[in-house]
Amino acid sequence: MDDKSFNPFAMAQAQFDKVADTLDLDGGTREFLRNPMREYQFSIPVRMDDGTTHTFRGFRVQHNDARGPCKGGIRFHPQETINTVRALSMWMTWKCAVVDIPLGGGKGGVVCDPHNLSAREQEQICRNWVRQLAKNVGPLSDIPAPDVMTSAQHMLWMLDEFEAIHGAKYPGFITGKPVGMGGSLGRTEATGFGVIYTLREALKQLDIRPEETVASVQGFGNVAQYAIRLYEQIGGKVVCVSCWDQADQKSYSFKKDDGVNLDTLLEITDRFGGIDKDKARDLGYEILAGEAWLEQDVDILIPAALENQITGANADKISPRVKVIAEGANGPTTPEADKVIEERGIFIIPDFLANAGGVTCSYFEQVQSNMNYFWEKDEVLGKLDVKMTSAFIAVSDMARKRKLYMRDAAYVIAIARVAQACRDRGWV
Repeated sequence: MDDKSFNPFAMAQAQFDKVADTLDLDGGTREFLRNPMREYQFSIPVRMDDGTTHTFRGFRVQHNDARGPCKGGIRFHPQETINTVRALSMWMTWKCAVVDIPLGGGKGGVVCDPHNLSAREQEQICRNWVRQLAKNVGPLSDIPAPDVMTSAQHMLWMLDEFEAIHGAKYPGFITGKPVGMGGSLGRTEATGFGVIYTLREALKQLDIRPEETVASVQGFGNVAQYAIRLYEQIGGKVVCVSCWDQADQKSYSFKKDDGVNLDTLLEITDRFGGIDKDKARDLGYEILAGEAWLEQDVDILIPAALENQITGANADKISPRVKVIAEGANGPTTPEADKVIEERGIFIIPDFLANAGGVTCSYFEQVQSNMNYFWEKDEVLGKLDVKMTSAFIAVSDMARKRKLYMRDAAYVIAIARVAQACRDRGWV
């Protein structure tokens, strides 16, 4: 998001347009689906701890709700933009459709940096965000969730404010809540585990044994941490991770040829996924430039940070050894990079398939909250595995039958489902 020349919404629209041509969508349907149905932009005034008032900028975009209520996270990020939120809401529409859950796409955000805000200030942002949207979101219309730099605590503050405004209990209004307060067991692991469920299936298809692979991971937040944990459990080894350093305002990669130790790294990691460089160096890690994760001599790359990370400018730095890219982040690969990856025959698991475990488990949480009956963790993760595996097989079968790039195959399935829902409703 810090690249001012990069417009993620234009990229999302370009990806859509390519598949719209493949599907031969009519002009009306195409125009309807390539833009959000509704979007909200608003100011959030907050009295800061020092007594001053600061106004933050907030967003909520509802891309499409033909298949069900909108669903999507809320980001707190200093470089948040309306175009980022538009793109993410569109990707959420396709994500819900490709795993075939009855939800549409939405996304929200606030331009702020939680690193520099007290808990009280963050709480006020959460409550004021809900006040601005209380009539436009809810369990039957638009269900938010946590995303970059937001947590279960933020969701609980938002739920409390929504319930106070409406004078009733609505646990299905928001997902990602703390367990015991309407949250689902397994939700914390869901996105990262979902990435590895699809990676496991890709390796089966490619006839590669997980225990014979090594990987490099960008990011060390929730998604990356749980992806690394499950990948190691199925036999793989991670030799490099990267993260953002708040003090230096830049990213670094942490390399260890004999494999990173996840539990040890977690002991020197802050709540935003930032690893202490000095302590990592003492543990034997080589500290490299932030982009070095992409250049490692590995079998698998897992971008699990932000969008616009693998581009036309750096895709040629990917090692010839790389066989699979599993996109844990949203929109990490640009169309220019896709061309390079496709030409090289690298198997890609596109973002809105690979990281759909989060929204799938959010859907499970919503179902549990609405019926006030909660499943055990093994049941949640078992259902998640079934959903992710089924979605992967459907996309890979489509890719093989129609000789499509995996990203295009996933889009064909998702867009066709949403377009059909719009036609069935008589919207287009």
